[in-house]
Amino acid sequence: MKWRGIGIKWGCTEYSLAVVGLVTIAVTVLVIMNTENIDNILKLRAVEGPRDNDMTTDAPVLVDLTLVESAAVEGAVCLDGTLPGYHLDRGFGSGSNSWLIHLEGGGWCNNLMSCAMRKKTHLGSSLYMERQIIFSGILSNKPSENPDFYNWNRVKVRYCDGASYFGDMEDEIQIKLHEFFFKEYNIYFRGQRIWQAIMHDLLVKGMDKADQGLLSGCSAGGLASFLHCDNFKELFSRHAKVKCLGDAGLFMDMKDISGAYHIRSFYNEVVTTQGIVNRLPKSCTSRMDPTWCFFPQYFLPYIQTPVFVLNPAYDSWQIQNILAPSVADPHGHWQKCKLNIKECTPSQLATLQDLRTQMLNALQVFNGSRSGGMFINSCFTHCQTEMQVTWFSPGSPRLNNKTIAEAVGDWYFDRKVTREIDCPYPCDSSCHNLDFEA
Repeated sequence: MKWRGIGIKWGCTEYSLAVVGLVTIAVTVLVIMNTENIDNILKLRAVEGPRDNDMTTDAPVLVDLTLVESAAVEGAVCLDGTLPGYHLDRGFGSGSNSWLIHLEGGGWCNNLMSCAMRKKTHLGSSLYMERQIIFSGILSNKPSENPDFYNWNRVKVRYCDGASYFGDMEDEIQIKLHEFFFKEYNIYFRGQRIWQAIMHDLLVKGMDKADQGLLSGCSAGGLASFLHCDNFKELFSRHAKVKCLGDAGLFMDMKDISGAYHIRSFYNEVVTTQGIVNRLPKSCTSRMDPTWCFFPQYFLPYIQTPVFVLNPAYDSWQIQNILAPSVADPHGHWQKCKLNIKECTPSQLATLQDLRTQMLNALQVFNGSRSGGMFINSCFTHCQTEMQVTWFSPGSPRLNNKTIAEAVGDWYFDRKVTREIDCPYPCDSSCHNLDFEA
Protein backbone atom coordinates (compact mmCIF):
# COMPACT_ATOMS: atom_id res chain seq x y z
CA MET A 1 0.00 0.00 0.00
CA LYS A 2 1.20 3.52 -0.75
CA TRP A 3 0.21 6.75 0.86
CA ARG A 4 1.05 10.40 0.29
CA GLY A 5 1.70 12.98 2.94
CA ILE A 6 4.57 14.43 4.88
CA GLY A 7 4.71 16.25 8.23
CA ILE A 8 7.26 18.93 8.93
CA LYS A 9 7.99 21.21 11.89
CA TRP A 10 6.64 24.75 11.94
CA GLY A 11 9.25 27.42 12.41
CA CYS A 12 9.34 31.25 12.88
CA THR A 13 8.85 33.17 16.06
CA GLU A 14 5.52 33.66 17.73
CA TYR A 15 6.02 37.35 18.00
CA SER A 16 6.11 38.09 14.25
CA LEU A 17 2.72 39.72 14.41
CA ALA A 18 2.90 42.09 11.47
CA VAL A 19 3.94 39.70 8.71
CA VAL A 20 3.38 40.16 5.02
CA GLY A 21 0.93 38.05 3.03
CA LEU A 22 3.71 35.90 1.57
CA VAL A 23 4.84 34.74 5.02
CA THR A 24 1.24 33.97 6.03
CA ILE A 25 0.82 31.79 2.94
CA ALA A 26 4.07 29.99 3.74
CA VAL A 27 3.00 29.34 7.35
CA THR A 28 -0.35 28.05 6.13
CA VAL A 29 1.42 25.53 3.90
CA LEU A 30 3.62 24.45 6.79
CA VAL A 31 0.60 23.87 9.06
CA ILE A 32 -1.22 21.87 6.42
CA MET A 33 1.83 19.70 5.81
CA ASN A 34 2.40 19.13 9.53
CA THR A 35 -1.14 18.11 10.36
CA GLU A 36 -2.06 16.16 7.25
CA ASN A 37 0.64 13.51 7.49
CA ILE A 38 -0.94 11.45 10.26
CA ASP A 39 -4.50 12.43 9.40
CA ASN A 40 -4.25 11.27 5.79
CA ILE A 41 -2.79 7.96 6.85
CA LEU A 42 -5.47 7.35 9.47
CA LYS A 43 -8.21 7.99 6.94
CA LEU A 44 -7.17 4.87 5.01
CA ARG A 45 -9.44 2.66 7.04
CA ALA A 46 -10.82 -0.76 6.22
CA VAL A 47 -14.58 -1.17 5.87
CA GLU A 48 -16.13 -3.06 8.76
CA GLY A 49 -19.41 -4.79 9.49
CA PRO A 50 -22.10 -4.24 12.13
CA ARG A 51 -21.82 -5.33 15.72
CA ASP A 52 -24.31 -8.19 15.36
CA ASN A 53 -22.02 -11.20 14.89
CA ASP A 54 -24.77 -13.07 13.02
CA MET A 55 -24.88 -10.46 10.28
CA THR A 56 -22.37 -10.68 7.43
CA THR A 57 -22.85 -7.38 5.62
CA ASP A 58 -19.70 -5.38 4.91
CA ALA A 59 -21.47 -2.03 5.23
CA PRO A 60 -19.33 0.46 7.20
CA VAL A 61 -20.35 1.47 10.70
CA LEU A 62 -20.27 5.23 11.12
CA VAL A 63 -19.73 6.51 14.66
CA ASP A 64 -21.14 9.95 15.52
CA LEU A 65 -19.19 12.80 17.06
CA THR A 66 -20.26 13.75 20.58
CA LEU A 67 -19.43 17.26 21.75
CA VAL A 68 -18.98 17.68 25.51
CA GLU A 69 -21.52 20.40 26.32
CA SER A 70 -20.44 20.71 29.95
CA ALA A 71 -16.81 21.39 28.99
CA ALA A 72 -17.31 25.11 28.37
CA VAL A 73 -18.13 25.73 32.04
CA GLU A 74 -14.69 24.43 33.00
CA GLY A 75 -12.96 26.25 30.16
CA ALA A 76 -12.12 22.91 28.56
CA VAL A 77 -12.07 24.11 24.97
CA CYS A 78 -10.13 23.62 21.74
CA LEU A 79 -7.56 26.14 20.53
CA ASP A 80 -10.32 28.29 19.04
CA GLY A 81 -12.67 28.05 22.03
CA THR A 82 -15.04 25.43 20.57
CA LEU A 83 -16.18 22.35 22.48
CA PRO A 84 -14.03 19.20 22.49
CA GLY A 85 -15.47 15.90 21.33
CA TYR A 86 -15.17 12.15 20.94
CA HIS A 87 -16.76 9.22 19.10
CA LEU A 88 -18.21 6.37 21.20
CA ASP A 89 -19.32 2.96 19.96
CA ARG A 90 -20.98 1.06 22.81
CA GLY A 91 -19.73 -2.31 23.95
CA PHE A 92 -21.87 -5.41 24.13
CA GLY A 93 -21.96 -8.87 25.64
CA SER A 94 -18.91 -9.75 27.72
CA GLY A 95 -17.32 -6.40 26.81
CA SER A 96 -20.10 -4.19 28.16
CA ASN A 97 -18.05 -3.12 31.18
CA SER A 98 -14.72 -2.79 29.38
CA TRP A 99 -13.49 0.51 27.94
CA LEU A 100 -10.87 1.28 25.30
CA ILE A 101 -9.99 4.98 24.96
CA HIS A 102 -7.98 5.89 21.86
CA LEU A 103 -6.38 9.36 21.66
CA GLU A 104 -6.12 10.92 18.22
CA GLY A 105 -2.72 12.29 17.17
CA GLY A 106 -1.61 14.97 14.75
CA GLY A 107 1.61 16.76 15.73
CA TRP A 108 1.90 19.83 17.93
CA CYS A 109 1.90 23.61 17.60
CA ASN A 110 4.97 25.19 19.14
CA ASN A 111 4.28 28.93 19.01
CA LEU A 112 1.44 31.42 18.77
CA MET A 113 1.56 31.68 15.01
CA SER A 114 1.46 27.93 14.34
CA CYS A 115 -1.31 27.50 16.94
CA ALA A 116 -3.32 30.33 15.36
CA MET A 117 -3.12 28.62 11.98
CA ARG A 118 -3.90 25.20 13.50
CA LYS A 119 -7.14 26.47 15.03
CA LYS A 120 -8.55 26.69 11.53
CA THR A 121 -8.25 22.90 11.11
CA HIS A 122 -9.89 19.88 12.73
CA LEU A 123 -6.80 19.64 14.96
CA GLY A 124 -7.64 22.95 16.61
CA SER A 125 -11.41 23.32 16.33
CA SER A 126 -14.42 21.04 16.53
CA LEU A 127 -16.02 23.15 13.78
CA TYR A 128 -13.86 21.26 11.28
CA MET A 129 -14.13 17.76 12.76
CA GLU A 130 -15.92 15.04 10.80
CA ARG A 131 -19.36 14.41 12.32
CA GLN A 132 -19.05 10.68 11.63
CA ILE A 133 -16.00 8.43 11.24
CA ILE A 134 -15.44 4.74 10.52
CA PHE A 135 -13.91 2.63 13.30
CA SER A 136 -11.31 0.08 12.19
CA GLY A 137 -8.25 -1.68 13.55
CA ILE A 138 -8.15 -1.47 17.34
CA LEU A 139 -11.53 0.33 17.19
CA SER A 140 -13.29 -2.26 15.00
CA ASN A 141 -16.40 -4.02 16.32
CA LYS A 142 -15.75 -7.24 14.40
CA PRO A 143 -13.95 -10.18 16.04
CA SER A 144 -12.37 -11.02 12.68
CA GLU A 145 -10.68 -7.60 12.71
CA ASN A 146 -10.16 -6.95 16.41
CA PRO A 147 -10.23 -10.27 18.28
CA ASP A 148 -9.70 -9.08 21.85
CA PHE A 149 -11.41 -5.68 22.01
CA TYR A 150 -14.19 -5.81 19.40
CA ASN A 151 -17.07 -5.83 21.91
CA TRP A 152 -15.63 -3.26 24.33
CA ASN A 153 -16.88 0.30 24.63
CA ARG A 154 -14.53 1.90 22.10
CA VAL A 155 -13.88 5.63 22.13
CA LYS A 156 -11.84 7.85 19.83
CA VAL A 157 -11.01 11.18 21.48
CA ARG A 158 -10.50 14.04 19.03
CA TYR A 159 -7.33 16.08 19.27
CA CYS A 160 -7.73 19.86 19.24
CA ASP A 161 -5.27 21.38 21.74
CA GLY A 162 -1.94 20.95 19.96
CA ALA A 163 0.01 19.70 23.00
CA SER A 164 -0.88 16.03 23.49
CA TYR A 165 -3.89 16.88 25.70
CA PHE A 166 -1.52 18.44 28.21
CA GLY A 167 -1.54 22.24 27.84
CA ASP A 168 -2.68 24.20 30.88
CA MET A 169 -2.87 28.00 30.56
CA GLU A 170 -5.53 29.81 32.58
CA ASP A 171 -5.94 32.88 30.36
CA GLU A 172 -6.64 32.92 26.66
CA ILE A 173 -3.95 34.43 24.47
CA GLN A 174 -4.67 37.22 22.00
CA ILE A 175 -2.71 37.47 18.77
CA LYS A 176 -3.02 39.56 15.64
CA LEU A 177 -2.05 38.01 12.31
CA HIS A 178 -1.99 39.46 8.83
CA GLU A 179 -4.51 37.61 6.68
CA PHE A 180 -4.64 40.17 3.88
CA PHE A 181 -5.86 42.42 6.71
CA PHE A 182 -5.14 42.46 10.43
CA LYS A 183 -7.33 40.15 12.45
CA GLU A 184 -7.31 39.36 16.16
CA TYR A 185 -7.49 35.81 17.47
CA ASN A 186 -8.05 34.31 20.88
CA ILE A 187 -6.16 31.08 21.51
CA TYR A 188 -6.82 28.66 24.36
CA PHE A 189 -4.26 26.18 25.68
CA ARG A 190 -6.52 23.83 27.63
CA GLY A 191 -5.48 20.27 26.75
CA GLN A 192 -5.43 19.10 30.36
CA ARG A 193 -8.94 20.41 30.95
CA ILE A 194 -10.13 18.73 27.75
CA TRP A 195 -8.75 15.43 29.03
CA GLN A 196 -10.51 15.87 32.37
CA ALA A 197 -13.84 16.94 30.82
CA ILE A 198 -13.97 14.03 28.39
CA MET A 199 -12.98 11.49 31.03
CA HIS A 200 -15.71 12.86 33.33
CA ASP A 201 -18.26 12.60 30.54
CA LEU A 202 -17.31 8.98 29.90
CA LEU A 203 -17.42 8.11 33.60
CA VAL A 204 -20.99 9.38 33.73
CA LYS A 205 -21.81 7.22 30.71
CA GLY A 206 -20.72 4.03 32.44
CA MET A 207 -16.93 3.98 32.55
CA ASP A 208 -17.14 4.38 36.33
CA LYS A 209 -18.37 0.77 36.48
CA ALA A 210 -15.65 -0.63 34.22
CA ASP A 211 -13.75 -3.74 35.22
CA GLN A 212 -11.23 -3.35 32.38
CA GLY A 213 -9.66 -0.30 30.74
CA LEU A 214 -7.08 0.35 28.05
CA LEU A 215 -5.77 3.80 27.12
CA SER A 216 -4.21 3.91 23.67
CA GLY A 217 -3.21 6.60 21.21
CA CYS A 218 -1.40 7.29 17.96
CA SER A 219 1.62 9.59 17.50
CA ALA A 220 0.99 12.74 19.58
CA GLY A 221 -1.89 10.71 21.03
CA GLY A 222 0.55 7.89 21.77
CA LEU A 223 2.72 10.32 23.71
CA ALA A 224 -0.45 11.45 25.52
CA SER A 225 -1.30 7.87 26.48
CA PHE A 226 2.04 7.68 28.28
CA LEU A 227 1.67 11.12 29.89
CA HIS A 228 -1.86 10.42 31.16
CA CYS A 229 -1.39 6.74 31.96
CA ASP A 230 -1.25 6.86 35.75
CA ASN A 231 -4.06 9.41 35.90
CA PHE A 232 -6.17 7.12 33.70
CA LYS A 233 -5.58 4.27 36.14
CA GLU A 234 -6.84 6.44 39.01
CA LEU A 235 -10.22 6.84 37.29
CA PHE A 236 -11.07 3.16 37.86
CA SER A 237 -11.73 1.04 40.90
CA ARG A 238 -8.69 -0.61 42.45
CA HIS A 239 -9.98 -3.99 41.29
CA ALA A 240 -10.10 -3.05 37.60
CA LYS A 241 -7.42 -4.15 35.13
CA VAL A 242 -6.02 -0.97 33.57
CA LYS A 243 -3.11 -0.63 31.14
CA CYS A 244 -1.80 1.82 28.52
CA LEU A 245 -0.61 1.45 24.92
CA GLY A 246 1.43 4.03 23.02
CA ASP A 247 1.44 3.63 19.22
CA ALA A 248 4.28 5.54 17.52
CA GLY A 249 4.55 7.74 20.60
CA LEU A 250 8.18 7.01 21.52
CA PHE A 251 9.58 10.27 20.16
CA MET A 252 13.34 10.22 20.64
CA ASP A 253 15.47 12.99 22.09
CA MET A 254 18.35 12.70 19.64
CA LYS A 255 20.61 14.78 17.43
CA ASP A 256 19.63 15.42 13.85
CA ILE A 257 22.01 14.80 10.95
CA SER A 258 23.61 18.24 11.48
CA GLY A 259 24.42 17.44 15.10
CA ALA A 260 21.78 19.73 16.60
CA TYR A 261 18.96 18.79 19.00
CA HIS A 262 16.25 20.11 16.69
CA ILE A 263 13.36 18.24 18.33
CA ARG A 264 14.48 19.25 21.84
CA SER A 265 14.25 22.91 20.84
CA PHE A 266 10.83 22.31 19.28
CA TYR A 267 9.51 20.51 22.37
CA ASN A 268 10.85 23.28 24.59
CA GLU A 269 8.70 25.74 22.64
CA VAL A 270 5.64 23.49 23.01
CA VAL A 271 6.20 23.05 26.75
CA THR A 272 6.79 26.78 27.30
CA THR A 273 4.05 28.13 25.03
CA GLN A 274 1.32 25.87 26.39
CA GLY A 275 2.18 25.99 30.09
CA ILE A 276 3.04 22.31 30.38
CA VAL A 277 5.94 22.49 32.84
CA ASN A 278 3.82 22.12 35.99
CA ARG A 279 1.89 19.21 34.48
CA LEU A 280 4.91 17.01 33.79
CA PRO A 281 5.75 14.16 36.21
CA LYS A 282 7.46 15.59 39.28
CA SER A 283 9.43 12.37 39.61
CA CYS A 284 11.07 13.32 36.31
CA THR A 285 11.31 17.12 36.50
CA SER A 286 12.99 16.89 39.90
CA ARG A 287 15.88 15.09 38.20
CA MET A 288 16.24 16.86 34.86
CA ASP A 289 15.17 19.76 32.65
CA PRO A 290 11.35 19.82 32.30
CA THR A 291 11.58 19.76 28.49
CA TRP A 292 13.33 16.40 28.66
CA CYS A 293 10.34 15.08 30.60
CA PHE A 294 8.15 15.52 27.52
CA PHE A 295 10.19 12.70 25.92
CA PRO A 296 8.94 9.21 26.89
CA GLN A 297 12.45 7.79 27.11
CA TYR A 298 13.02 9.91 30.23
CA PHE A 299 9.69 9.52 32.05
CA LEU A 300 8.71 5.93 31.15
CA PRO A 301 10.64 4.57 34.16
CA TYR A 302 8.36 6.55 36.49
CA ILE A 303 5.03 5.29 35.13
CA GLN A 304 3.45 2.91 37.65
CA THR A 305 0.72 1.50 35.37
CA PRO A 306 1.63 -1.30 32.90
CA VAL A 307 2.64 0.14 29.52
CA PHE A 308 3.02 -1.34 26.04
CA VAL A 309 5.26 0.42 23.50
CA LEU A 310 4.39 -0.15 19.85
CA ASN A 311 6.79 1.60 17.50
CA PRO A 312 8.46 1.03 14.14
CA ALA A 313 12.22 1.12 14.55
CA TYR A 314 12.39 3.25 11.39
CA ASP A 315 9.58 5.62 12.30
CA SER A 316 8.86 7.64 9.15
CA TRP A 317 7.74 10.74 11.09
CA GLN A 318 10.84 10.74 13.25
CA ILE A 319 13.14 10.26 10.27
CA GLN A 320 11.49 13.18 8.46
CA ASN A 321 11.16 15.55 11.42
CA ILE A 322 13.67 14.57 14.11
CA LEU A 323 16.57 12.88 12.33
CA ALA A 324 16.57 14.73 8.98
CA PRO A 325 14.36 17.85 9.24
CA SER A 326 14.63 20.32 6.37
CA VAL A 327 16.56 22.80 8.52
CA ALA A 328 19.31 20.19 8.99
CA ASP A 329 19.34 19.18 5.32
CA PRO A 330 19.30 22.47 3.35
CA HIS A 331 20.59 20.85 0.17
CA GLY A 332 18.07 17.99 0.24
CA HIS A 333 20.56 15.13 0.33
CA TRP A 334 18.10 13.16 2.50
CA GLN A 335 14.99 14.01 0.52
CA LYS A 336 14.67 10.70 -1.35
CA CYS A 337 15.63 8.60 1.65
CA LYS A 338 13.08 10.12 4.00
CA LEU A 339 10.30 9.68 1.43
CA ASN A 340 11.13 6.07 0.61
CA ILE A 341 13.51 3.95 2.68
CA LYS A 342 14.44 1.95 -0.42
CA GLU A 343 16.09 5.10 -1.78
CA CYS A 344 18.50 5.46 1.14
CA THR A 345 22.23 5.23 0.49
CA PRO A 346 24.40 2.81 2.52
CA SER A 347 25.63 5.67 4.73
CA GLN A 348 22.07 6.89 5.29
CA LEU A 349 20.97 3.36 6.21
CA ALA A 350 23.79 3.24 8.74
CA THR A 351 22.37 6.41 10.32
CA LEU A 352 18.91 4.83 10.41
CA GLN A 353 20.36 1.77 12.14
CA ASP A 354 21.71 4.11 14.81
CA LEU A 355 18.17 5.49 15.31
CA ARG A 356 16.99 1.92 15.89
CA THR A 357 19.82 1.30 18.36
CA GLN A 358 18.98 4.43 20.35
CA MET A 359 15.32 3.43 20.48
CA LEU A 360 16.14 -0.06 21.77
CA ASN A 361 18.50 1.39 24.38
CA ALA A 362 15.69 3.65 25.61
CA LEU A 363 13.50 0.58 26.08
CA GLN A 364 15.91 -1.25 28.34
CA VAL A 365 13.68 0.00 31.16
CA PHE A 366 11.49 -3.01 30.35
CA ASN A 367 14.29 -5.51 30.95
CA GLY A 368 13.20 -7.82 33.74
CA SER A 369 9.68 -6.37 33.82
CA ARG A 370 6.72 -8.69 33.38
CA SER A 371 4.17 -5.88 33.20
CA GLY A 372 5.74 -3.89 30.36
CA GLY A 373 5.37 -4.96 26.74
CA MET A 374 6.72 -3.94 23.37
CA PHE A 375 6.44 -4.61 19.65
CA ILE A 376 9.29 -2.93 17.74
CA ASN A 377 9.15 -3.89 14.08
CA SER A 378 11.63 -2.85 11.42
CA CYS A 379 9.17 -1.01 9.22
CA PHE A 380 9.23 2.44 7.61
CA THR A 381 5.85 3.64 8.83
CA HIS A 382 4.25 5.52 11.73
CA CYS A 383 0.96 4.59 13.46
CA GLN A 384 -0.18 0.97 13.16
CA THR A 385 -3.14 0.35 15.50
CA GLU A 386 -5.95 2.10 13.67
CA MET A 387 -5.26 0.76 10.18
CA GLN A 388 -6.77 -2.67 9.64
CA VAL A 389 -3.99 -3.83 7.35
CA THR A 390 -1.35 -3.30 10.03
CA TRP A 391 -3.42 -4.14 13.15
CA PHE A 392 -4.94 -7.52 12.26
CA SER A 393 -5.34 -8.96 8.78
CA PRO A 394 -3.87 -11.83 6.72
CA GLY A 395 -1.15 -9.48 5.46
CA SER A 396 -0.36 -7.72 8.73
CA PRO A 397 3.21 -7.24 9.95
CA ARG A 398 4.33 -10.09 12.18
CA LEU A 399 7.06 -10.80 14.68
CA ASN A 400 7.54 -14.45 15.62
CA ASN A 401 4.40 -15.11 13.58
CA LYS A 402 2.38 -12.80 15.82
CA THR A 403 0.39 -9.77 14.62
CA ILE A 404 0.30 -6.50 16.53
CA ALA A 405 -3.26 -7.25 17.68
CA GLU A 406 -2.23 -10.65 19.01
CA ALA A 407 0.84 -9.24 20.76
CA VAL A 408 -1.18 -6.49 22.45
CA GLY A 409 -3.89 -8.99 23.45
CA ASP A 410 -1.36 -11.42 24.94
CA TRP A 411 0.17 -8.59 26.95
CA TYR A 412 -3.09 -7.04 28.15
CA PHE A 413 -4.68 -10.31 29.26
CA ASP A 414 -1.41 -11.64 30.74
CA ARG A 415 -1.41 -14.62 28.40
CA LYS A 416 2.29 -14.21 27.65
CA VAL A 417 5.19 -11.89 28.36
CA THR A 418 5.34 -9.85 25.16
CA ARG A 419 8.55 -8.11 24.19
CA GLU A 420 8.94 -8.53 20.45
CA ILE A 421 11.93 -6.90 18.74
CA ASP A 422 12.53 -7.23 15.01
CA CYS A 423 15.83 -7.85 13.23
CA PRO A 424 17.34 -4.78 11.48
CA TYR A 425 16.00 -3.49 8.15
CA PRO A 426 15.56 -4.90 5.53
CA CYS A 427 14.98 -8.35 6.97
CA ASP A 428 11.21 -8.07 7.60
CA SER A 429 9.16 -8.85 4.50
CA SER A 430 5.84 -8.46 6.35
CA CYS A 431 6.19 -4.67 6.67
CA HIS A 432 3.84 -2.22 4.95
CA ASN A 433 6.46 0.44 4.32
CA LEU A 434 5.22 3.89 3.40
CA ASP A 435 6.17 5.44 0.06
CA PHE A 436 5.62 9.19 0.13
CA GLU A 437 6.78 9.51 -3.47
CA ALA A 438 3.97 7.44 -4.94
